Formats: sequence, C-alpha cells, structure tokens
Amino acid sequence: MKTSQVIEVAQKHSNPYRVTNGKKIRLTDVDPGDTGELKSEDKPRAKERFRLAMLAPISWRVPPRHYGPWEQIVSTLTEGLVRRGIDVTLFATADSLTSARLEAVVARGYSEDSSVDAKSVACLHIANCFERAGEFDLIHNHFDFRPLSYSGLVATPVVTTIHGFSSERILPVFQRYNGRAHYVAISDADRAPTLDYVATVHHGIEIARFPFQAKHAGYLLFFGRIHPDKGCAEAVELAQRLRRPLVIAGIIQDERYFYEKVQPHHGSGITYLGPIGPDRRAEVLGGAAALLHLINFDEPFGLSVIEAMACGTPVIAPPRGSMPELIEHGVNGYLVGSPDEAARAVDLCSDIDRRVVRASVDQRFSAERMVDDYIRVYEKVLGCSVGAMDLRSAATPATD
Repeated sequence: MKTSQVIEVAQKHSNPYRVTNGKKIRLTDVDPGDTGELKSEDKPRAKERFRLAMLAPISWRVPPRHYGPWEQIVSTLTEGLVRRGIDVTLFATADSLTSARLEAVVARGYSEDSSVDAKSVACLHIANCFERAGEFDLIHNHFDFRPLSYSGLVATPVVTTIHGFSSERILPVFQRYNGRAHYVAISDADRAPTLDYVATVHHGIEIARFPFQAKHAGYLLFFGRIHPDKGCAEAVELAQRLRRPLVIAGIIQDERYFYEKVQPHHGSGITYLGPIGPDRRAEVLGGAAALLHLINFDEPFGLSVIEAMACGTPVIAPPRGSMPELIEHGVNGYLVGSPDEAARAVDLCSDIDRRVVRASVDQRFSAERMVDDYIRVYEKVLGCSVGAMDLRSAATPATD
C-alpha cells in the first residue's frame, strides 16, 4: 500500500500517526509521493538474530491499561523474548509500551477510541505486518482468524495462537488454512478436533508482579468482564447466601445484565470497583479469601484465575473448559458442580495453604515457562534453533 493511501484512510479514522522502525511519524508530514518502499538507510542490516514479527490485537493497548487479556499475553511474551535476545518487532497500537521495535498504523485501540473504525484499521494493521513479511523469519499472529487469509500470500511461516473461538462460524477460516498456518492452543480443552496443532501453550504471568499475600481481608471476589458468560450474578447470589462481602472488579460488557443482575445489590455487602489496572490488581486479587469464577461457558483459559492463585488466593469454579487444567481440586481451589458445592467450597478454602496455592503457579504458569514453550514452537516450525545465525539458509520449515 502506498503511503498516500495509508494517510487517506488513517485520516478518516482520526489516526494521525504511523510508527515505523520504532519511530512515531505524523502521517500528514509524510511525503504523499512516497511509495512506501524502504530507503537504503531504512533497509534491515544483515541478519544476525532470529527476527520475529509479533502481530497483536488492536482492541486495546499493549500492555492493556486494565482489561485486555490477549494484549497482556502479547506483552508478556514479547518482553520475555526480547530478554532472551530475540529481535522482535511488535505490530500494535502506537501508544503501546514495549522494549521491542514498535510498528503501528493506528494511534489507539478501537475499544478505547470510539472514533476509530475497527474494520478499517484492522485491515491496515494486518497489511502493515504482512507487506513486510520478507523482513522476518516468522510471524506470530495473535489477531484471531483475519490474518490467516494473508498467510498464503507470503513465504514467511505464520504461527497463530488461537485465543478461543468466539463462534463456530469462524471455524471454517481456521480449517481453510489448516496445515499452512501453525496453530497453538491455549488449553487442551480449547482444541478443535478438526484442526491440527503444533502445541498447547498455557498462558504465563510475571510472577513478581503478583506478590504473595499470606493473609486475606475476608471478602470474596469476582474479577472479570461483567457478562452472563462469566457468572457475576452467580457470584452475587452465593455471597448473599453466605452473608459474605463480595468485591466485583471488571469492565461492564453487557450493560443490561449489569443493571438488572448486579447494580441492584450494590451496597448490600456488594462493592463494584470498576475495571482494575496493574497498579491495584495484585492488591485486590491477593486480599480475597477466594476468587468466585462461576463461569457459564467453556472458557479457553482464565488469566485472572492464575493471577489470583499467584497471590495465594484459591479459586472456585465449575469443571468447564480449561478449569480442570488450571485448578487442582483441594490444592489451589475447588471444582464445583452446583451452588451447594460452591457454598461448601467457600468454607473449605480456609483449610487451603495459600503458600501451596502460590507454588502451583510458580511451577506451571510463569512467564519464563511460556517463553520457553513458544521458543520450542518456533524451532519446531522452522526446523532449526532460533539461535542460528541465518535462518534463511535453514532447512525447509516443518509443516506438522
């Protein structure tokens, strides 16, 4: 795409910037006659390290200010890879914060800026990455199914982390590119039987950002988006049944549900804090006697589950989706099949050693383990070590 075209579309959607080679440029200052080709001084130097393009979602900033689990995983993985010496270019919003090289064609995420047209900027964002595919040894896609339609147009291998299926209607896209794209599941429970996967890689977190809290403040906690799928109303009912205080933290994703099922109970032992950013996240999670994660769908993962456990807080959830992969019954929480079982589990949480809860995350859900797992994925796809000096001369990439 020519620079003049980028300027035209971006201006229509209040995007005054393009970030390229880590430098923010005001689009109106770019020469409209520029073809967008790299000038000699901008061309990449001889490759000495594995070069990875990390394609992030652009709903929220990377890392997110409060909500944005996909963006948070992208940030954690990107920073971990950079620390390992990998040359990472992050394709994300221009306000993102990273130690990698940042590339962007949209100033802010479309969930944070209502003037941004999500479909238009998504097209520009994906194209910005794939038009430069030749500069990279591998593209790691976290932007769901849309980028798959570009994968057949480039020689660069594409790894796609599937962060869940929003609907069965998107599955045909993944099936169409099955075998060309290399899929990673975030839990065994979320694997589609009609797709082939390179690996399952559970999410990891920066453990140090979630200090262990040996003593809790006595309240129960709901932490997540307020939507029927996440079981906020069930958490309210359980807390009121047990006459225990409940703290609710998260974005309101379904306003009618919130105003009918949650807000009427505010003040009667129920406190809604709104979305919680990284500055208070550990404090709120660690102060809870238990996290009530009473989901009504087969959740692909559950980032707040492992974050709570990192602080020492046990988790109560039904055995749906990935929950049996995260929760060890009676060790770091309880898997429950009814409101009665959930009520008993709240009482039993006082018997759980919070140090053991913390240890379960240290062992299984650290950022370092996640980075290790993804490096193994990259090596499997490329058929060689990512420490190789020149991967362009490596053997033909694996296709399993």
